[in-house]
Amino acid sequence: MVELSTIARPYAEAAFEVAKTSNVAQWNDWLESWSAVASNSDISLLANNPKLSAQQVLDLFVELTKTPAEAQARNFLAALVENGRLLALPEIARQFAELKNAHEGVADAVIASAFPMSDADIQNIRGALEKKFGSKLNVAVQVDASLIGGVSITVGDQILDSSVRGKLNAMKAALTA
Repeated sequence: MVELSTIARPYAEAAFEVAKTSNVAQWNDWLESWSAVASNSDISLLANNPKLSAQQVLDLFVELTKTPAEAQARNFLAALVENGRLLALPEIARQFAELKNAHEGVADAVIASAFPMSDADIQNIRGALEKKFGSKLNVAVQVDASLIGGVSITVGDQILDSSVRGKLNAMKAALTA
């Protein structure tokens, strides 16, 4: 079976190429809102309903998402519906955001902390991470009590884990090896 990321890649790349000629930020916003609607289980049932034509599914989706009147946006959605790829929108939006970030020299970072962090702490970590990775970061902070203490930072596909839970897991692995 083909992975969803493989299916979504050409659509994300095509949307990004079109967006570069108009408004990348606007396309990113559209894709995020479209993916939120496409993630709904009721929409999933409608999109896969054989009694509805592709045009009916498209019209319904356009109405639900308040899709702009831009022909390019509507044509993109029409291609997704006709090819049965409407449910791939969350992955398309994720890949589009990665392309956008790479184009702008920005990366997404998620800081998971065992306790709430002050703005000063977040800025200090952001500064160190930007220096380490050599790019600007969009930082999101999450509180995860299961970490026990410390932080776990994810930037792209890299994870920097200095949490107590991470250290305990490393000790466990070393002792059982």
